[in-house]
Amino acid sequence: MKVLMFGWEFPPFNSGGLGTACYGITKALSEKGVEINFVLPRDYKIDEDFLNVISTRLPKIKIKEIDSLLVSYMTSENYRRRFLELTEGNIECNYCDNLIEEVHRYSKVAAEVAAEIDHDIIHVHDWMTFPAGIEAQKVSRKPFIAHVHSTEYDRSGGHGLNPYVYKIEKDGINYADNIIAVSNLTKNKITNGYDENGDKIEVVHNAINVSDFAGGKNHSHNFKNYKIVLFLGRLTLHKGPDYFLNAAKKVLEKNEEVLFIISGSGDMDYQIIEQAANLGISDKVLFTGFLRGKQLRQIYKMADLYVMPSVSEPFGITSLESLASGTPVIISKQSGASEILNHCLKVDFWDTDEMANKILAVVNHEELKTCLSDNGQNEVSNFKWSSVADKIIKIYNKLINRPLV
Repeated sequence: MKVLMFGWEFPPFNSGGLGTACYGITKALSEKGVEINFVLPRDYKIDEDFLNVISTRLPKIKIKEIDSLLVSYMTSENYRRRFLELTEGNIECNYCDNLIEEVHRYSKVAAEVAAEIDHDIIHVHDWMTFPAGIEAQKVSRKPFIAHVHSTEYDRSGGHGLNPYVYKIEKDGINYADNIIAVSNLTKNKITNGYDENGDKIEVVHNAINVSDFAGGKNHSHNFKNYKIVLFLGRLTLHKGPDYFLNAAKKVLEKNEEVLFIISGSGDMDYQIIEQAANLGISDKVLFTGFLRGKQLRQIYKMADLYVMPSVSEPFGITSLESLASGTPVIISKQSGASEILNHCLKVDFWDTDEMANKILAVVNHEELKTCLSDNGQNEVSNFKWSSVADKIIKIYNKLINRPLV
């Protein structure tokens, strides 16, 4: 089986969970004999319209790079800034001067790729690649799967949808032959927000490679007199870092021997730093910036507790990573991971009193912490990418011989 897959980030050049999921999915599919051509936008000039690179780690995956300024989690403002920085140097380029037009330019190149590469299925990830999938499908007439890892409802946090992004998202969802949602939470948002019934939506929860986070806790740090509570994720509205700080303030009123670490970056960077100062807790809040690789694994193992206070979280792979590292978690009930995790504490993101109470319960009671850690680590070992791949292959097989309407 041959799959033409479009994404917009892939490790090690990822800045969020989508890249982690794409790596886990493609690696597991590859190990089951699926041949994948993975197409990515790249933000540097190359000699040809696309470059074929063979990944040494994933021998059955060919990564094709299309020359584009598109990068993961990009906003219209981010794109415009990058475009102006480039053109100020009088560099000739084929890029469009705004994000939405660049997404559509990318899709036209994607159609050329689809005409050249033999494939049985088109599988695309999130809104930036939906137009690429549509154009590819027009060329090859192969089944088109839209994999939804997040929606504009999640990204906006209920504070105003971007109408251009929403339209692209809706067109892709409505056009697709099949939709994969990363949670029932996401499936419900698709059915309620995009005029799509549930008949062609399959829920496939994400997983984790547990061995990546194996090993004992990391006690070789300079904060041994403190209990460490970790927030890790993009500093953006729907991840809830502001709620995390409000809960931190209430915890510190009861227990001053707690250190709160915020790992990540995003459009709320300055707001969150200022909030910590305004709350009078900046001496107990440490900002690390974005972490990946060894540093990411170390920070999980340093922490006594991980908190994922997301306002709207389609899944939340970081909660699985924390549990695999032996660190207990508190997650919001507004997350897809809460559908499959039992050995964790759950709280409404807006209830910072209850969030603080649960944090205090874990940092003050070693028995509770150990129980959550041990049972959570055992539970998360059952969530394997190979099982995810089996479900996706089943979807592929269902579509591959079905005539297109």
